[in-house]
Amino acid sequence: MEGKKTREEVEKSGMIDTWMRKHRLIYTGATKHPFILSIRDGTVDLEAFKTWLGQDYIFVRAFAPFVASVLIKAWKESDDSSDMEVILSSMASLNDEIAWFKSEAAKWGVQISEVVPQKANQDYCRFLESLMSPDVEYTVAITAFWAIEAVYQASFALCLEDGSKTPAELRETCRRWGNDGFGQYCNSLQKIANRRLGKTPDDVLTKAEVTLLRVLEYEVEFWNMSQGAA
Repeated sequence: MEGKKTREEVEKSGMIDTWMRKHRLIYTGATKHPFILSIRDGTVDLEAFKTWLGQDYIFVRAFAPFVASVLIKAWKESDDSSDMEVILSSMASLNDEIAWFKSEAAKWGVQISEVVPQKANQDYCRFLESLMSPDVEYTVAITAFWAIEAVYQASFALCLEDGSKTPAELRETCRRWGNDGFGQYCNSLQKIANRRLGKTPDDVLTKAEVTLLRVLEYEVEFWNMSQGAA
């Protein structure tokens, strides 16, 4: 009975919040990485920013089919039809996001056609591809989806806070993921993930938690790569 009570208490508060408290150190490492803090403090190496820009363009192109796979899983497995609407909103914005990366790359003199994916990027993209397998449960995939989006929202929102010294030429980048609208979208994904996690068997719950941790680790490595540390 005691174990059941604990699970019910967790479900009431939300599994995501429980995991964020449990794994606060790695979550903070992903959302307050030195690369992000350097943008916020106005000390960012613009060559590092350009590295991030080119590498993230490659990542987004791999992210698009992953999101499509989550949409298919939602269609097959979700108990709430509104899930598809939230995921579709992301699909609709990805074309604009890819166009934005191309425009920004041109502005910064980054030849994206010549950008070679670095190891951290390759590893992350392979991980995304593994989540596209039909054997991966929707609950696991939507948890990963939320985490990927939430890290960017929390990171770039930090650069828009009062008192930040984010360079003027980088504020548009920060607003792209740090704005309130994107935050609301991330909250919608979190609600979906929490609903699914609250109903899932323990073995799938464990898979989802491990997947969440791997996303956070890959995010840290991606930031490291941008600074030339990976």
